Amino acid sequence: MIYLDHNASTPIAPAVAEAMRAALDSAFGNPSSLHWAGAPARAIVEQARAEVAALLGCAADEIVFTSGGTESNNLALKGVFYAHAGDLAHAHFITSAVEHAAVAAPLRFLERLGARVTRLPVDGAGRVDPGDLERALRPDTLLISIMHANNEVGAIQPIAACAAVARAHGVLFHTDAAQSIGKIPARVDELGVDLLSLAGHKFQAPKGVGALYVRQGTSLEPLLHGAGHEGGRRAGTESALLAAGLGAASRLAADLSPMGRVGDLRERLWAGLRQRFGDRVVRLGDPAACLPNTLGCAFVGQRGGQILARLDGIAASAGSACHAGEETPSAVLRAMGVEDTVALGGLRFSLGRETTAKDIDTAVARLGALSMP
Repeated sequence: MIYLDHNASTPIAPAVAEAMRAALDSAFGNPSSLHWAGAPARAIVEQARAEVAALLGCAADEIVFTSGGTESNNLALKGVFYAHAGDLAHAHFITSAVEHAAVAAPLRFLERLGARVTRLPVDGAGRVDPGDLERALRPDTLLISIMHANNEVGAIQPIAACAAVARAHGVLFHTDAAQSIGKIPARVDELGVDLLSLAGHKFQAPKGVGALYVRQGTSLEPLLHGAGHEGGRRAGTESALLAAGLGAASRLAADLSPMGRVGDLRERLWAGLRQRFGDRVVRLGDPAACLPNTLGCAFVGQRGGQILARLDGIAASAGSACHAGEETPSAVLRAMGVEDTVALGGLRFSLGRETTAKDIDTAVARLGALSMP
């Protein structure tokens, strides 16, 4: 079995599992309790907060623990909306045409409440133009939300340049960094962002935990109201168990040195596919501005889902979606201008730190053994 779907979810790292087992034994108390049973749980939560902050290069009190990337994105978008919009009919957001559903769907919800949303186009590599962003700004723009890296093709957005435009106009900037953490640098001051979302299960932590970076001074209305946990930004008793896992994963993610080897393996995969299939396989996006672990490609005239169904023992993702027996091209690929005959054959291979050269060669061999007329 070969796992090449790390952009969907990652295996829990041994060091992460070890940290969580220790928390199970020592941290059954409520982190908010002031007595002896709560102290170990509080210590674990705050240590984990410091470790996430160290990964992002921010202060610990700027980190809000959440249930994952989806909640973090919802808290950023809706939290700013509810905190700032005195006139809901004149609240304006800017985003890109290639965002994950965890950003796109909350913005559609806010549109139903009266907000306005501008969706920026992308080029053939899946990247926005900061000039388009500046031209889209309006006096009532509340927030810009553009993902750091795309989950389907790995395109890395020019976040620092876009955030600089936002800052020059006094507009808040949010980035969904679920795919970039542990793969490329994601330091909040270098990016210039006010809000940043991360999801633990994308970088070897368990599912069910994530975080939102909130720059000091940024007003945010909680989605969950209650006893004032997380500095009043997210009510609910914190899980020392999940926090321990996220903290340990953050320590591992801070070391980006394995990504050089992963990038070499990605290129080995692409070279193998080209050797086997020639012009019948095309690369999606720009490898010079792409996550080092991600290869988006398409088999011309084929169906990605059908290829995966016949690809024994290889875990990867198809670019198209199947509804009622009909496959539809990826919205991301359509936004990039990829023709449907190509986009329908889209596949995403996303490598991890434990991927080996043998894994890559086996995957190429199994793909090459498939009959693709």
